[in-house]
Amino acid sequence: MSRAHTTTGRFTVKSWDEKVIVDIDGEGTEINGVTYPKRGFSRADTTYAYSGGIEGTGTVAYLISYAPGFAPTSGFERFEGSIDGHDGSLVFQHLGDHDEQAVRATLTIVEGMGTGGLEAMTGEATVELAGHSDDGYEFTLSYDL
Repeated sequence: MSRAHTTTGRFTVKSWDEKVIVDIDGEGTEINGVTYPKRGFSRADTTYAYSGGIEGTGTVAYLISYAPGFAPTSGFERFEGSIDGHDGSLVFQHLGDHDEQAVRATLTIVEGMGTGGLEAMTGEATVELAGHSDDGYEFTLSYDL
């Protein structure tokens, strides 16, 4: 679906608190104090900071599965701030997958959950992240208002 507007920005990870919910085989790997199951799933409570055409903070609750090859992820993010000068809040639904090389996801604005100048916004973004970046990650949102 073609959208009337497109804006870009960057986001950085301000916090990431991940805890295993299920470790099917008990063969998790610990990296920097976080356990990642070989097969299973975890919950990550995350905070993002956005800059550029998208300015503000996002608070996310992820469910992340782990399996050999690619594994699905999902989550909901409450964004508070401004998008192209429109102030308010909205909710993104994250649906994606990950493997050892990258994370891929589509973020869709959940209708009926926005406030202020973002109340009527609809749209989506696709992200693909390969590796860690201290400088943040590019983010492009296509939307209607």
